[in-house]
Amino acid sequence: MKFTELKEEEFQTFAQNHPQASFYQTKNWANLKEENGWKKHYIGVKEKEKIIAATLLLSKKTPIKKEMFYAPRGFLIDYHNLELLSFFTEKIKKYAKEKNGIFIKLDPYVSYQQRNLEGEIIEGGENNKDCYQNLIKLGYRHFGFNKMQETLQPRWIFITKTKDTTVEEVMKHMDPKTRQILRKNERGQIKVREIGEEELPMFKKIMQHTGDRRDFIDRPLSYYQNMYRYLHDDGILKILVAELNTTECIQKQEQEINALRKEKEEREKKFQQAPEKMNEKKYLQKQKEAEKEIERIQKNQKHIQELKEKHGEVLTLGGILFLIYGREVLSLVGGSYKEFMEFQSAYTLHFEMLKYAVENNYDRYNFYGITGIFDEKNPLYGLYSFKRDFGGEVVELLGEFDLIVNKPFYLLYKFAFKTYKIMKNMKNKIRK
Repeated sequence: MKFTELKEEEFQTFAQNHPQASFYQTKNWANLKEENGWKKHYIGVKEKEKIIAATLLLSKKTPIKKEMFYAPRGFLIDYHNLELLSFFTEKIKKYAKEKNGIFIKLDPYVSYQQRNLEGEIIEGGENNKDCYQNLIKLGYRHFGFNKMQETLQPRWIFITKTKDTTVEEVMKHMDPKTRQILRKNERGQIKVREIGEEELPMFKKIMQHTGDRRDFIDRPLSYYQNMYRYLHDDGILKILVAELNTTECIQKQEQEINALRKEKEEREKKFQQAPEKMNEKKYLQKQKEAEKEIERIQKNQKHIQELKEKHGEVLTLGGILFLIYGREVLSLVGGSYKEFMEFQSAYTLHFEMLKYAVENNYDRYNFYGITGIFDEKNPLYGLYSFKRDFGGEVVELLGEFDLIVNKPFYLLYKFAFKTYKIMKNMKNKIRK
């Protein structure tokens, strides 16, 4: 085995075909992070000139003048193979040390133990605990089996399998309420479209509003512009928005009202002209139901008209940024406007890309981060329950590890970072 630096293209060819393929382990992500001040390193192990393990390493100088390294979503390696992992660990540690490194952080894209829809461990299911044990044996420091979202990337995610299935089959496993919302949105003329680079300020506005509403700091517009520039043309990134054309919606509602009125008239005519007396109670009940439905639609029509007068003909309800790479379609970030929450556009946006994953035979649709606490008292339970209602399963990943290269500086860095976080939290509280 030979440890070596890799050319960008040979790394990319290996990475895109690896079982743990992730958009984080791509030349596109490396180039994007380079724009933000990170250095990129492509390294790997070859056996008879064939790559058998590799990783993108990102490095950045810390305030204590030493380098920190990060292998986003972990090394592309067989973590079951202790001999290979041991060789790679020894060499990569030496590589980082030579480049003034303190530690190497990694968060492998490998499940820990298989779980079901409700987050329960599946007896006899897939189990990769030996991968965790191998890393611990080799001196990697584990962040812990965290339940919340304290790590750089989520340890808990929710996925729906989409390979070798149909949209109809996927819909069968959804909660009835989710199917109902999707059909309602379809009838209500909510439509989805992909936006281009020139419309990124629209998406930024959605995210800023969502951040203000949910109390998180959103990225600057330049972040989304850079992501688009480095990821879109290679088919990795799509940003979809959900819209409602109020004029079309009002016209559709008018058609529904006219159809109901015609139905009422025909029923009345049939009742009056029937040679034998029809069931009057049943007739009156149906007429009453139709009238109530007309009143409901008219009320909604008035509401849409008011929204049109206030916001214009086309309402942008919300949007989501998706990443498509390797074996999955992933929903990374998204948001919606509080004033338009009634339309529940997130359901339609997710379903659009869920269909895309099915139709293009991707292995799975990744709803991304949740927490590992499946209790309704958990303040973030809604994040999980929304995704669960689409059908699928909880995935628990191995978690985050640090490979310490320089222990004294590592301890100094951890102390400095902890102090920085305390000061930052205090500043945020003062601002509030």
